[in-house]
Amino acid sequence: MLIEKDPAHAFVPYPAIALPHAADGPLAGLSFAVKDLFDVTGYPTGGGNPHVLALSGIKARTAPTVQLLLDAGARFVGKTYTDELAFSMNGINAHFGTPRNGGAPERIPGGSSSGSAAAVSNGLVDFALGTDTGGSVRCPASHCGLFGLRPTHGRISLDGCLDLAPSFDSCGFFTRDAATFARVGDVLLGTDPAPLPAKRRLLYPEDGWSLLEGAVCDALQPALDRVETLFGKATFMRMAPDGFDRNYWAFRYIQGREAWLADGDLIERHGLALGPGVRDRFAFSKAVTDAQLEDSRAVRDEVTAWLGELLGTDGVLVLPTMPDIAPLLTTGEDGLESYRNNAIKLLCLAGLSGFPQLSMPLATRLGAPLGLSLLGPAGSDRSLIAMARRIADES
Repeated sequence: MLIEKDPAHAFVPYPAIALPHAADGPLAGLSFAVKDLFDVTGYPTGGGNPHVLALSGIKARTAPTVQLLLDAGARFVGKTYTDELAFSMNGINAHFGTPRNGGAPERIPGGSSSGSAAAVSNGLVDFALGTDTGGSVRCPASHCGLFGLRPTHGRISLDGCLDLAPSFDSCGFFTRDAATFARVGDVLLGTDPAPLPAKRRLLYPEDGWSLLEGAVCDALQPALDRVETLFGKATFMRMAPDGFDRNYWAFRYIQGREAWLADGDLIERHGLALGPGVRDRFAFSKAVTDAQLEDSRAVRDEVTAWLGELLGTDGVLVLPTMPDIAPLLTTGEDGLESYRNNAIKLLCLAGLSGFPQLSMPLATRLGAPLGLSLLGPAGSDRSLIAMARRIADES
């Protein structure tokens, strides 16, 4: 890493290798960190696992998305910790420890982009790259009090990045403020292929909100009121008209099969010692059947078509990012797994559809951050960022 101290335990302590960056450009003056799934010249790619780190070797090529940021003038500071093989949502790595949540130090940071969220929330960098398969940008953004985007699937390149579940994997990013978020988005996203019109329809998924306890809804209500003041009253609808379990299991089965295809051979050939939770998820993944996969892909196609028709070209869902604030660091494995499974019910809609979702740090509860999300049509990423910036500016 290229900083003197890391009080947040956010950075993998690799030897400091500076990367050339443009002297000027749209991101000049900003520093950034990169999740340790992306290849960076002069560094290994550890993926949060000692075996993967040992097998990696030093990379001779920088992932194109990282290079794009360097070419825009941003200064690379280092690579950040990830949950093991990116297959967790807690931010707790059994091998390397837990990065510090800058928004609530007594609570988990969320993962798997835990180190990136910690680096930004503790003020060590201006922005950071993460990846989001099942919520790995949106979750830590909500937990750490950050802006975080899961973009339209495939919108930002993942070339030179370790896979988990390629049909869900996406490259996202974090910032502390909306203005920096917009600057980074301008560089990484380019022009929206399907920008939202000036007049948008807000949609309120009442079944999604019903997953929250009353105290959580109360904490988010002022933020929801602010969004409706700016963009109009939201229309009630259901985000899982056939029930949350159907979407949940479709996501789990597809993710599981793809995760085993990505990492199963490595796990079995080298006998990877996996941490709690991650080990169980890979065991589940190995057991996914062809019939489960086929049925789940059909559900995904239905969800994508239904949501695309619902949103049209002007619809935006306003939904809670996570079911609650981050669990305490003292929470046991069973409690963390229960929280994760409940969160997937909210998070999997963007994953199944491939549509963009942006989490905004608009609320707190018990002194800890709590995010509110905007989910829009495919290709509307920068329009969502513009909405988030207006909401933040009007706060």
